Amino acid sequence: MASNLKYSAVVKNAQMAAIRTSLGASALINIYSGTQPASPDTAITSQVLLATLTAGATFGTESGGVETLNAITVGAGSAAAGSGGTLATWFRMTTSGGTAHVDGTVGTSGCDLNLGSATISTGVQVSVSSWTIANAN
Repeated sequence: MASNLKYSAVVKNAQMAAIRTSLGASALINIYSGTQPASPDTAITSQVLLATLTAGATFGTESGGVETLNAITVGAGSAAAGSGGTLATWFRMTTSGGTAHVDGTVGTSGCDLNLGSATISTGVQVSVSSWTIANAN
């Protein structure tokens, strides 16, 4: 018989809390162009860093297996130099010290991280008004 694991809300919340705890205060959300690596354990090679956002000390809360991240205000990050009008395709969440924990897609809808515009230009502020990470199992 095929595997069909299902987790209770309590377990899902614990998993989401573990992600939040492992990232710690002032976690970084690095937004890149290029191909998303196979996992956060895979080194970044030719991908271009477009923006870095810093999450607040109070990262977010979990309920029903969904981590709701607090807003990252305008001005928390800006497009990296030389990234004039580049399309963001993926992100990597790291600790403030740079240890990678979560990767996901970036776009304007239907992605893991949806932005008002996925085109990031040099000097343009980048912010996230709301965001959730869900345990879909």
